[in-house]
Amino acid sequence: MSQNDRELDEIVRIARAAAAIVMDVYATPFAVEMKGPGDPVTRADREANALICGALEAAFPGEAILAEESVPAGDELAARFGRERVFFVDPLDGTREFADRNGEFAVMIGLAVRGRAALGVVVMPTTGEALAGRAGDGDGDGGCFAFLEARDGSRRPLQVSAVASPADATLIVSRSHRPKEIEPLLSRLGIAKVVPCGSVGVKIARIATGEVDLYVHGGGGAKLWDSCAPEAVLRGAGGRFTDLAGAPIDYTGPGLKLARGIIASNGALQDAVVAAARSELG
Repeated sequence: MSQNDRELDEIVRIARAAAAIVMDVYATPFAVEMKGPGDPVTRADREANALICGALEAAFPGEAILAEESVPAGDELAARFGRERVFFVDPLDGTREFADRNGEFAVMIGLAVRGRAALGVVVMPTTGEALAGRAGDGDGDGGCFAFLEARDGSRRPLQVSAVASPADATLIVSRSHRPKEIEPLLSRLGIAKVVPCGSVGVKIARIATGEVDLYVHGGGGAKLWDSCAPEAVLRGAGGRFTDLAGAPIDYTGPGLKLARGIIASNGALQDAVVAAARSELG
């Protein structure tokens, strides 16, 4: 087992512990506050955030952590972005879905190495499934892989679908705010099968398991902690993950927003979708 495999196992353990906290809150009445317009937060977000950050600090002393509910400001944020290895934490991806109690939410921990997503874990608390992947970090330490760990601890490899024609593809989109910008893209590509879903992590998990084939996000709202863990899982499963122009996602900052959007696919569809996005979205 390589060092990165041991790291991945530890991150799975931490994410599962946070998922247990999330489910404890889910089982009780809880308040929903607003950090800003369209930006809800609950006790589950904050408690899972605290557990993950504390556990990462204990397991990986001195590593940089950027977590949604404890973002540093100014020089400290810049200093963390400047580190070679940075953990990106979304303690509860899909807080709106959590509040709606529809099950479409996830706990996500990703590790970026030299600005690229390297390791990732996405846990679905309601099913007990953990998706984990290694996308490689450029140090030659093994290849890419991804697996799904069931509630009972059994594991199976993840593999994306083989759909190669956009007209045959199933697109997964946001349940709560499907962007108008993607409608011309769907028309150009001839995509007719569209599945609504909450949580970026859950959407990408469904591509990694082969249930669906493609996700397009037009930019705005999403942050680096929304993409780091899912990207590593998807790439480990054989998929591809870029911005709307086809460029890799850059995790070196200086900002946290994914301003240039996301195209995530089974890989076989990526070039056609990127070409269509360039034409339609400019």
